[in-house]
Amino acid sequence: MRHASDRDQDRGGALRTEIDRTGYYPDVVADGVAAAVAGEDVVDFYVHHEPTFEHDEVRRHLTVVVLTPTRLILAHTDEHAGDDLLPEPYTSTSTEAITLSSVRSVVVTRMVTNPTKGPSTPAEAVVTIGWGGVSRIDLEPAGCQDPECDADHGYTGVLAGDDFSLRVSAAAEGAESVAGLLAFAESLSSRTRGA
Repeated sequence: MRHASDRDQDRGGALRTEIDRTGYYPDVVADGVAAAVAGEDVVDFYVHHEPTFEHDEVRRHLTVVVLTPTRLILAHTDEHAGDDLLPEPYTSTSTEAITLSSVRSVVVTRMVTNPTKGPSTPAEAVVTIGWGGVSRIDLEPAGCQDPECDADHGYTGVLAGDDFSLRVSAAAEGAESVAGLLAFAESLSSRTRGA
């Protein structure tokens, strides 16, 4: 979830309120995010709380995406059952800070129902952000048009950036959440122009 951005003020307080609203270990999440933001102003943010079902348990995951004047911050917090090393239940928070000049692409996919009626509120949105940190290569055997050919034509493939992707559905998270993700993507795109 995210609220409309105000480019003229630090939105750190609004970010903390949104983290608190999720009820998902807010002090732990906020501490990890604050450390990654490192005192910079919060220009914009998006908070996504995602429960997942694993066998007979519900596990929760929280993604916080923060835009500062110079960086994109990604924070992921997961909860875990105790294990051999940490016998009590625990959380893990991973953060990544990417300079805005490193962001190569912001891909936005909007799913709109009943398109014959014209533009409407998107039912789903997917935002994929690429900066070259993670790439994926999909290979398959190459071929030719001749069905009788049995020659080895090597391989063909696609190299795709796969750094960060987030999908939000109005049916699951609400229309406001979809609109918030799209607004965050627009805010990020506007700051990466010509970077």
